[in-house]
Amino acid sequence: MNEFELLNNEISLAEKKKILKTMNEVDIAELFEHLPPADAVKFFRLLVKDKAAEVFAYLSSNAQQELVNRFTDKEINFVMTELFADDAVDFIEEMPASVVTRILKHTEPGKRAIINQLMNYPEDSIGSVMTVEFVSLKIDDTVKIALEKIRKEAIDKETIYTLYVTSPAKKLLGVVEARHLLINEETILIKDIMSTDFVKATTTDDKERLVAIFNKYPILALPITDSEDRLVGIVTHDDAMQVIKEEFSEDFELVGKLKTSDRPYLTDNPFHLARNRFVWLLVLMISATLTGSIIQSFEEAIVIVPTLVTFIPMLMDTGGNAGSQASTLVIRGIALDEIRPRDGFKIFLKEVSVSLIVGVGLALINFIRIWIQFDIKLAAVVSITVLLVVFMSKTIGAMLPLLATKLKLDPALMVAPLITTIVDAGALTAFFLIAKLILKI
Repeated sequence: MNEFELLNNEISLAEKKKILKTMNEVDIAELFEHLPPADAVKFFRLLVKDKAAEVFAYLSSNAQQELVNRFTDKEINFVMTELFADDAVDFIEEMPASVVTRILKHTEPGKRAIINQLMNYPEDSIGSVMTVEFVSLKIDDTVKIALEKIRKEAIDKETIYTLYVTSPAKKLLGVVEARHLLINEETILIKDIMSTDFVKATTTDDKERLVAIFNKYPILALPITDSEDRLVGIVTHDDAMQVIKEEFSEDFELVGKLKTSDRPYLTDNPFHLARNRFVWLLVLMISATLTGSIIQSFEEAIVIVPTLVTFIPMLMDTGGNAGSQASTLVIRGIALDEIRPRDGFKIFLKEVSVSLIVGVGLALINFIRIWIQFDIKLAAVVSITVLLVVFMSKTIGAMLPLLATKLKLDPALMVAPLITTIVDAGALTAFFLIAKLILKI
């Protein structure tokens, strides 16, 4: 009901401000997405200081730009001051050059320097998504000093659940959970309660590595070091989840032969969507001519036994589905760092076993069905082909992602069209050769 109350013009601004104060930041951002920009600005100005920056960070880039275009210089300065550095970078990267110039002009020098530093990291690196707002401690600090430091700095830091112990040269020595500070005596030294068994990453690591790390370790934040092993930032759990979401969306679009678009679907231009899809559809359409050529080369067999044509869709679909099943599981394993190229032989043996079990089952069902409906020879042709197609599809589908990874290519981009082309061509060729052999045509 809060959303409807806010839009009620009979309610005073003071009452609307009170309603906004009780709402969650995510819900407010979602509401702003559906409001005219002029109304969104009015409501944004009613938000309390601590909540305003968080709401802004949750908005889409389009909504952020609409607000900034209506902000005063003072409001831009406020937002940039309150935003965490990584959120500020994400925001700026989506803005047109003219808007960026105005934003940076009204950003305090210290914050601007941090933003420029983060923007210098490659787009696909962990450095580009980390934040520099964390609490660091010295090895000889006491628990009391650490707690005082948290109280003093917490408001400006993105997380205080994990703290990092560094040397005078900024080398990462250990980590301390905030809960350990609360359960220990104030006189205890940090070096006596810190953990030296921690996981970390470097600024130049590919951000896809975050998927594997946060999936494997129960951590709330990951320390990031530079080439000299100095602590320069952290990646928090929520930022890692955003990266995982982006990587999943990208792989999903690539598997579907779609070019990734940064624009929301409902606001994207139809011509832009069509352009993204056209290229892959054209490639797949051209590759399908290979299938047509194979059918044409066995035209004589089709004339003698026209019934063969009725089984072509079933064989091609079975091969495509079997290959997609295997490739999807392997791609997922690669993304989660559970599978590596060196595991190729183990994966091959496993898929051989799976394909034989599945293939034999499908072949038997088809044999009985086609024998009853047609005759035993045709049943044998289709059933043997099904077994071969499943075997071929699953082994190829499992191996292609590993090959792509070995060649430093994106497996999600490479696998789908190759499976379609190879499996379709292989299935048809095997089908007609077996038919000619058994049916004597």
